[in-house]
Amino acid sequence: MTALSISTVVTSGRGALVNVRQRSLLTARQRVLWVVAGFFALAFVALVRIAFLGVVESNPADENLAAALTPARADIVDRNGVPLARAFPAYSLWYNPAALGGDGPPLVHSARQIAEQLVQIFPDMNVEELTRRLAEGRPGYLRRRILPEDANRIHLLGEPALEFPRETERFYPQGSMAAHVLGFVGADGRGHVGMEQVFDARLTDPGNRGAPAALSIDTRVQGALEDELAKGMIDANAKGAAGLVLDVDTGEVIALASLPAFNPNLIDRAGEANIFNRVTNQVYELGSTFKPVSIAAAIDAGVVTDLSRRYQSDRPLSIGGFEIHDSHSFGASLNVPEALIHSSNIVTAQVADQLGGARLNATMRALGMNERPYIELPARGFPLWPKGDWSRITTMTVSYGHGIAVTPLHLASAYAALVNGGIWRPATLVKVEPGHAAPGRRVFKASTSARMRQLLRLIVDVGTGRKANAAGFRVGGKTGSAEKPGAGGYRKSSLVATFAAAFPMDHPRYVIIAMLDEPQGTAATFGQRTAAWNAAPIVGRVVPRIGPLLGIMPDETRDVDISDLAPLIASGEGE
Repeated sequence: MTALSISTVVTSGRGALVNVRQRSLLTARQRVLWVVAGFFALAFVALVRIAFLGVVESNPADENLAAALTPARADIVDRNGVPLARAFPAYSLWYNPAALGGDGPPLVHSARQIAEQLVQIFPDMNVEELTRRLAEGRPGYLRRRILPEDANRIHLLGEPALEFPRETERFYPQGSMAAHVLGFVGADGRGHVGMEQVFDARLTDPGNRGAPAALSIDTRVQGALEDELAKGMIDANAKGAAGLVLDVDTGEVIALASLPAFNPNLIDRAGEANIFNRVTNQVYELGSTFKPVSIAAAIDAGVVTDLSRRYQSDRPLSIGGFEIHDSHSFGASLNVPEALIHSSNIVTAQVADQLGGARLNATMRALGMNERPYIELPARGFPLWPKGDWSRITTMTVSYGHGIAVTPLHLASAYAALVNGGIWRPATLVKVEPGHAAPGRRVFKASTSARMRQLLRLIVDVGTGRKANAAGFRVGGKTGSAEKPGAGGYRKSSLVATFAAAFPMDHPRYVIIAMLDEPQGTAATFGQRTAAWNAAPIVGRVVPRIGPLLGIMPDETRDVDISDLAPLIASGEGE
């Protein structure tokens, strides 16, 4: 063989090897592409399956798998880390008609028999409704959150179609405590009504890594407030009650209660009727609790400069065909301190008339009285606010809390500004770290606030608020008893009784509001329906319970100095 032919053979051999390598690489690439395509196909199928599970009711076994891959809903805790809402593993009762397989009936026994046996385990369930559900043969939940012992009893029924998968449920370890603050998580897995709704995205965000949401609430204070409001509500045979404790320097709500309450662990028909929040969503004419606000506006504007000046008080004021009365006569004349301790409408109206509608209106606006209350809760009532320029009669009636309706939260924020040096701040249910309180806005001069601390303390010391006096805690405040409006005018038989207070008045830290809806005269209230006899005593009992918890110990050697006011007042009592 010639050298040329040998060279040709070698060259052709090398070409063949190159072709083999190319074919091998091509085959490998194709296989990789097929593998990648397979992964994409699986991912697509998984996405379709997830989407399907999101729009139809799925088997809880599938939900358990999804739950295992998703972080549990984060906890809600109070300001001290006490759990208020937690994710809790529990059993559910699931109906799986396909459990027996084949074309036979889904149940071993009749639907009626099983329904009757289930009602023996769960007496609140309905036999007829359960029979219908079981007979329909449609899969779904029969009950969420059942106890392990209940699951054992159901197992003994011998029905494979009744399954009880383990799931994560929302649990409220404090029961009904702070229910109107927390709200609840519904069967849809979403938060409703309270901070569960407000924090819904945060609590379910995987990026949050389960970090709890801290509220401003203190469970110890919350428990004491709810307890005393409930006692006061029973003593006065009232239809409802509301109250809150507010930090005057930060706007933090330390406690908030609306009674009757509901149990967020079990939202039944009775509970649904009590979900309405009287503190933030219901507006009321809060009566004479407005008088200190009106007097403060007059002092701030320079209308009241001499507290010894006397105003006539022995006859009604006739304005535009209306008459302004007091509950009874307090003598021929009263000065401002006497008008507050006796709760005189006549004198307060005269002061407001001198102040004028424009300036009183501006003060009320600065206190947020014309807007929904500032707080995170979704349920916030809009005030009934007199529109347009205020006439003389409107100005006078608003000055003592008639013709304007606000929530108890509005009142609490206003009283915080009255006593904290004059700064209004929005209320919050979120724990505020030291030094991070909202800046707020100035409504009253610091000197006006100092004078109001004296006057509010005077009302509790010798006036209508005496039953709120807690020894050593220097409580100051004002009563308010207002008739509820109805068809054709005010209903004399229906009152809203309120006491708005702050303590300790020599260095105010907290505002307390206690309100009773339609209290009755009972033996416990000596036959009286007004705030001096029912709402004020609630505050008098709450303060000694919560003061030490909040670092305020009783001290009878300290008090706000009211010595310059003492010579100006005479004895007596109003509402």
